[in-house]
Amino acid sequence: MKKFSFTGETKIYCGITLNRIKAEISFGIVVKGEIGGWLEKEGNLNQSSDAWVSGDARVFGNARVYGDARVYDDAQVYGDARVYDDARVYGDARVSDNTWVYGNARVSDNAQVYDNARVHGDAQVYSNARVYGDARVHGDAWLITPLCIHTTKFSVCISSKTKISIGCETYTPKEWDKIGERIAKNNDFTKTEIEEYKLYIDLCKRWLKLYCS
Repeated sequence: MKKFSFTGETKIYCGITLNRIKAEISFGIVVKGEIGGWLEKEGNLNQSSDAWVSGDARVFGNARVYGDARVYDDAQVYGDARVYDDARVYGDARVSDNTWVYGNARVSDNAQVYDNARVHGDAQVYSNARVYGDARVHGDAWLITPLCIHTTKFSVCISSKTKISIGCETYTPKEWDKIGERIAKNNDFTKTEIEEYKLYIDLCKRWLKLYCS
């Protein structure tokens, strides 16, 4: 049996027809008959997990909410975004494009996560913070937008209040000082590019000292 159905109530948002949902069975914290939020199509919300969309929240496009995730208040999830595990998106938050929000992550207030960003672990993104590009945020609470530099090869981003991510590699500033050049050579960086990335790491160190110390 499906856990939710469309009530027949619809509204147009950005030229898209959204459908109000209703719980057909009780599951998780949801009670049978409870009116939920808005979906463009059934595939936006998994039918077999405890995930739920409530309040005036909207999920549309090819976005998917599954696992034990919840989207509520006036939040929006759209594009090809994924929200899953025990993640929460709420307030007026926006999660879009090819982003993933998962683990125990929280995105709230007026925060936005977009492009190819990943927010996971115990990360909290709130207030007016933005996480975008190829940023990977996996811990700590972010009231401001963490630094992310789009460069000639791999993006350089603050991924937690103690670590810097370059591409898929994440280390502390001290670890980057120790092994960064070896990693760069293994990825066919030129001498000029190595010096360029040392400057980015130095900027990240300064940013961490300014905002996270």
